[in-house]
Amino acid sequence: MSTSRRGFITGCSAAVAAYAGTNFNTLAFGDPSYNEEILVTLFLRGGIDSLNMVMPISGADRGLYESARPNIAVPTTGSNAALALSSKLGLHPAGADGPSGAPATFYDLYQEDKVAFVVACGMHEDNRSHFDSMNFMELGTPGTLSTGTGWLTRHLQSANNLPTEIIMPALAAGNLQQNSLRGSIEAINMSDPDSFSLNVGPWDWRSAQRTALRHLYNGTSWLHQSGIETLDAVDIIELNGGSDGYTPGNGAVYPGGNLAEHLQTVARMIKLDLGLRVATVDFGGWDTHNGQGDDGGGYFYGHTEELLGALAAFYTDLDGSGSSNYTQRTTVVVMSEFGRRLRENDDRGTDHGHGCFVLVLSGNALGGVKGTWPGLASDQLFDGADLAVTTDYRRVLSEILIRRLGNANLGEVFPGYTTYEPLGVVSGTDLPPIYGPQIFDSSFESGDLADWSSAVP
Repeated sequence: MSTSRRGFITGCSAAVAAYAGTNFNTLAFGDPSYNEEILVTLFLRGGIDSLNMVMPISGADRGLYESARPNIAVPTTGSNAALALSSKLGLHPAGADGPSGAPATFYDLYQEDKVAFVVACGMHEDNRSHFDSMNFMELGTPGTLSTGTGWLTRHLQSANNLPTEIIMPALAAGNLQQNSLRGSIEAINMSDPDSFSLNVGPWDWRSAQRTALRHLYNGTSWLHQSGIETLDAVDIIELNGGSDGYTPGNGAVYPGGNLAEHLQTVARMIKLDLGLRVATVDFGGWDTHNGQGDDGGGYFYGHTEELLGALAAFYTDLDGSGSSNYTQRTTVVVMSEFGRRLRENDDRGTDHGHGCFVLVLSGNALGGVKGTWPGLASDQLFDGADLAVTTDYRRVLSEILIRRLGNANLGEVFPGYTTYEPLGVVSGTDLPPIYGPQIFDSSFESGDLADWSSAVP
C-alpha cells in the first residue's frame, strides 16, 4: 500500500467531502516544527522468563545458571545453542529462526545494531502480582494504582511538538486498550483494518447515517471531538486501507498468530500517514509455571520464535530508503511486568520473579547489551532468588521520550521519577529533563489533567 501525501489529501477529500464540518487543513505532514517519531510499545503479559531469553553463556554465572536449571537451561552447544549477544550473555536460539522466505531474522537485526537489550531492567517495586505490576508499569507510577491516566496519555498531553489535530494520534492494536493509554480520548482500538468500518445497517443507508452522525458530533466537547476523529479515521481507512489486502514491504514475511496480525496492522497505519504517534500491542502467554520446555525448547521456544519473528517482519516491512524509511522514525520498546525465578520449579517451569529486560528495536537504536548485569550468586540475587533490577524501566522510556520524541517533560510523564540519565539505547538530541513541581498524588484523576499540566512550567 503506497499513498503519496498529495494522494492522501485527495483521498481524504473524496471520502469526506459529503460530510459537514470536517477540516484537515491543520494536519501537518513533513513540517519540521513537528516531531514525527512513532513509538510502539509491546507488552509481554504474564512475566517472561528473561533468563531464558537473555542468559549467561560463560563465566561463573553460567555454572550457577545451569545448576539452577538442570532441565530447562538453554545450552551453549549443539543445534539449540544460545546466540552470542556479548562474550558473557546470549540470546535464545529462536532469534535466528523465522518464517520460510523471510529476508532477515531477529538475530540478523541485532547483528546490524538495530536492537538494544537492557538487562536486569524493571521496577524496584517488590510486587509479584501480575495485575498490580502491569498497572504500575503502564501507568508510569510504580507503587500507585490510582493514577487516572497512563504514561503514554500524559506524553501526548505534555508534548509541545505535535500538530493540534491528528486523525489517529494513538492506536491500540487488538481488542483492548492498554493502561498506558488510560484516560486518552484520542486512542483508536483496531484489530484489523479490513473490518474497521461503520457497520450501521444496509449499505445504501450509510451515507445518510454518517452525515447525521457528523451533525450530532458538531460540538466542542471531548465527546464531540472524539466522535469526529473516529468518523474521520473510519472514512480514510476504508478508502485507503480496506479490503483489497496488504502486501508487506521488502519481502517481509509475518509469522502466523495474533501478534503478527497486530504488528502488521500498526505497519499499515504507519504507512497511511494518518499522523500516528504512539501504538500499543499485547502478547500474552508468558506465565510459564509448568512445561516451559527442556533445553530451551518446547513451549517457550515456539512462543519466543513467534515474538522475535513478528518483530523482525515488522522492522523489515517498514525499512526502506528516503522518505519511505519508516524505521528511521519508529521505535519499538518491548517489556514485561517482571521476570521469573532463577531456579526452575518441580514442574519444569519458573515462578514469578523480579528483574527482567527491556528490548528496543529501531533504525536509531544504539545496538548491543546495555545496563548492568548484577550476577547470579546468592548474595547478588534479589531476595536470594531472583535476578535483581539494576536499571529502572522509566530510564529507558525517558531516553526514548527525550532523544526520539523530543519530550523532556518527565515530571508530567513519570511523576516522582527524578534520576534520569541517558543509558545509550537510541541516538538523538539530549534535552535537559524537566521534572517540574512534584504535585502528583494518589488522588489525581484524569479529569484533573488540564489543571495539572498547566501547573508545570
